[in-house]
Amino acid sequence: MRLRVLGVLSVLCLVVVFLISGTILTSASRELTQELQINRAASLNRLAQVAFDAAGDGDTVRLQREMDTYSGLYGEGIVVRVQQATLRSGDLDAGRPDVQDALSLARLNVSNTSLEPLEPFGTGSHVIFRPFGSASQVLGAVVLDVHAETARQKLQQRWLGVGVAALALAAVLLVGAARVTGWVLRPVLRLDSAVHELERTGRTERLPEEGPPELRELSRSFTAMARTVSASMEAQRQLIADTSHQLRNPVGALRLRLDLLQLELESDREHDAADRAVAELERVEDILDGVLKLAAAEHRASEGSLRVAGSPQGHATAPPIDPFPVLQGEIERVAPLADQAGCRLVLVPAPHPAALIACRAAELAQMLDELLGNAFKYAPGATVTAAVRLEREAVVVEVSDDGPGLSAAERASAAARFWRSPRHASVPGTGLGMTIVDELAAANGGRLVLAEASPHGLSARIEFHVNANAAPDAMPGGGTGA
Repeated sequence: MRLRVLGVLSVLCLVVVFLISGTILTSASRELTQELQINRAASLNRLAQVAFDAAGDGDTVRLQREMDTYSGLYGEGIVVRVQQATLRSGDLDAGRPDVQDALSLARLNVSNTSLEPLEPFGTGSHVIFRPFGSASQVLGAVVLDVHAETARQKLQQRWLGVGVAALALAAVLLVGAARVTGWVLRPVLRLDSAVHELERTGRTERLPEEGPPELRELSRSFTAMARTVSASMEAQRQLIADTSHQLRNPVGALRLRLDLLQLELESDREHDAADRAVAELERVEDILDGVLKLAAAEHRASEGSLRVAGSPQGHATAPPIDPFPVLQGEIERVAPLADQAGCRLVLVPAPHPAALIACRAAELAQMLDELLGNAFKYAPGATVTAAVRLEREAVVVEVSDDGPGLSAAERASAAARFWRSPRHASVPGTGLGMTIVDELAAANGGRLVLAEASPHGLSARIEFHVNANAAPDAMPGGGTGA
C-alpha cells in the first residue's frame, strides 16, 4: 500500500515539476525571441532609413559603410536592393532562394520582421526584410540574415539552470511525498497489524496516536474497542472454565448419592434406571472434562499466538524435542485400550536423523492421546498406524486408521466444538477431542490436518515447521527408535 500511494504521489510531483519547468522554459524562449526580434527590427529600420537616403541622392557609399560595420559587429549578412543596384555585406548571398523570395515580396510592399521561437539546440538562420520608399512607390528593400547563436546560448544556460532547479525541486517533493506517505500510512499499517493480531490472539497492544487527527481518533477508538473485545473474550473463557470447574463438585456429590442409592435398590427395574442415570452422569462428567481441557487449550493457543506475534523469528519459543519418544510412550500407554477395541497398533520406526519440533512434550502427548482414543472409539477392529515423518520443511506426527473414515464435508467440520458425525451418534463422546487437538497444535506453532487415508480410513496429521536452531544430538534420547 505504501508503495502504491508513494508511486501515485511521485508521479503527481513529477508532473507538477514538468509543467512548471515547461512553463518557465517556454516563457524564456519567448522572452529571448522577442528581445532578439525587437533588436533586429530596430537595426533593419535604421538600415532601411539609410538606404532610403541613398536612393534619394544616389550615394551608396555611406550605406555600404553602415552595412559593413553592422556585419562586422554582429556577423550577420545584409542584402539591400536600391532601385537596380544590389548591395551586400557579410556572407549573405543575394542569390539564396529565401533572399530572392524576400526581395520579391518586398517589391510588393510586404514586410516580415517576425522570428520563429528559439530552440536551445536549433541551427540555421532566419531572414527578415522590409521595403522602403515613398507612400506611393517602393524604392527598394533591405534583407537581414539573423543569426541566433548568442540567444540560443543564453537559452541553453537557462535550460540548464531550470533543469538543475527542477531536479532539486523534484527531489524535495519526492522526499516530502515519502514523509507525508509515511506520516499518513504508518497509523493505517499499525491499525492493520493490530486487527490481525486481535483476530489471532483476541488481544492487542495500545496503538500510538500518530498521524492526521482523523487517524489519531481512529487509533483511540480501535484501542478502546480492542480492550472491550479482549476483556469480553477473556471473561467468556474464564466463565466457561470456572463454571466447568464449579460443576464438578455437585456432579461428584450427585455420583456419590447415586452410588448410595444403588445400595438401597432391590428390583432389576430400579437398578436399570439407576444405571441409566449413572451413564448420563458419566456423560456430563466427560463433557465437563472436555470443556476444561478445551478452555486450557484455547488459553494456550492465545498465549502461543501472542508469543509468535512478538517473536522476531516468527515461531514458538518452546524448547525443541524429538516427538518420536513421546509418540512411543503414548503407544505403550494405550496398548491395553487398543486390545479392548480389537485394534492393531503399528508404530513406524523413527526417522534418521531425528526430526525436532518446538512443542511442549506434555501437550503433544495430550494431542496424541485424543487422536489415538478417537481411532479406537470410531474405528474398532482397525489397524491404527502412528508415525513421525520429515516432509520437505515440515515434521509430521500422524495417526491413521483403515476404518470407515470421514467424508470431505465431515472432515471440514470435525474440529468444530461439539461436532459429531451422525453415523457415530450411538458412540459415547463429547465432540471436543479434535477441537482440543486443533487448539493445542496452534498453540505450539503447528496445525491439524485431517485427510483420507489410503485405501480408506482417516489420517490425522499434526504438522510442525522444522526446528533448524537445534541439532538432533542436542536432545537426550534424540533419534532413538522403537
